[in-house]
Amino acid sequence: MKHYEQVSNMAITGSGSLAISLSVFVISAAFLPKGKFFVEGQNLATDNVSVIEGEMATISCRVKNNDDSVIQLLNPNRQTIYFKNFRPLKDSRFQLVNFSDNELRVSLSNVSLSDEGRYVCQLYTDPPQEAYADITVLVPPGSPIIESREDVVSEGNETELTCTAIGSKPAASIRWMKGEEELTGETTVEETYDRMFTVSSRVRFSVTKEDDGVPVDCIIDHPAAKDLLAQRNLEVQYKPEVKIVVTYPEGLPREGDNLDLTCIAEGKPHPHQINWLRVDEDVPPHAVVTGSDLYIENLNKSYNGTYRCVASNAVGEAYDDYILYVYDSRAGEGAPQKIDHAVIGGVVAVVMFAILCALIVLGRYFARHKGTYFTHEAKGADDAADADTAIINAEGGHNNTDEKKEYYI
Repeated sequence: MKHYEQVSNMAITGSGSLAISLSVFVISAAFLPKGKFFVEGQNLATDNVSVIEGEMATISCRVKNNDDSVIQLLNPNRQTIYFKNFRPLKDSRFQLVNFSDNELRVSLSNVSLSDEGRYVCQLYTDPPQEAYADITVLVPPGSPIIESREDVVSEGNETELTCTAIGSKPAASIRWMKGEEELTGETTVEETYDRMFTVSSRVRFSVTKEDDGVPVDCIIDHPAAKDLLAQRNLEVQYKPEVKIVVTYPEGLPREGDNLDLTCIAEGKPHPHQINWLRVDEDVPPHAVVTGSDLYIENLNKSYNGTYRCVASNAVGEAYDDYILYVYDSRAGEGAPQKIDHAVIGGVVAVVMFAILCALIVLGRYFARHKGTYFTHEAKGADDAADADTAIINAEGGHNNTDEKKEYYI
């Protein structure tokens, strides 16, 4: 008991790890039975531990085939944390989880970077055994930050985005996704004075109008963090898309009709100007332009030509053309008629069906009357030696032989 008290006092007063270790060794020798030595097959084992900063780590010193040898746990400075089930080190974050002949298990709560290092499991045999548990402290990065070279980019131009993950351990890795497409970035890693890492990734790509509103994700991969990302939606400006719609007439334009055209233009930013013109000629003098609409009354063939709607915005301009051809007012003259291929196909199908039905009826008729039209010879042919006898046999007498022969054609 005096030896045990000596160790406790030295550990509590912090008189030095070397003194503690030596005293503990003396104590362990006192606890061993006289003549007790290391037994072959008595193995000491432990495991490395990775823990996120602020969480709890557990160190387990395990003995196989223990012969009542003493187990103790030392910190990276070789200070005794636990000797059997006694804690000399005054750090309440260390707590005994399990103590038995085969295991000393200790937990360490609220782990910080200063706790990182190699912990020692000791088994007092002859010679003593040691096993090492490396505690690695993981520090997740802060929320990633995306910065762009410009907030708005025009179609066809290149944009650049940068994503930064600050203060992680180990260094984080960064991936980029544009919609469903994975992008490749250029990554730089910087180690700070406190053994932390700052990681930056830069990505460049050209944009099209289809990229407007598409999300770009900066995804952080780190063993201490899950689902950590930052997102930026692209804002892309593009020149107008132009389409001319015929509001009136519904069919072909004829002499005397009115013509009403509407120009539909969409772009980003919205087109600020829409103009109507007639290619290579002047617009008819009585044509009326109201915003995006072109209206022409009382058409005649002198108005034939190509009418163009031009829309423009800050990015550029675009146009669409409508070719006007005025047909004669008299139906069927000077104007090609529309061919309804569906109607023609239906008529052809009906005609073919009628022909097929007629062929079937005729075939059945001839099949039914086959063999009923015999010559008069055939009626008595079964017992006749020649045609004359056949006619006589068929009519029942010789008197009519000459008449019957006249029927044979």
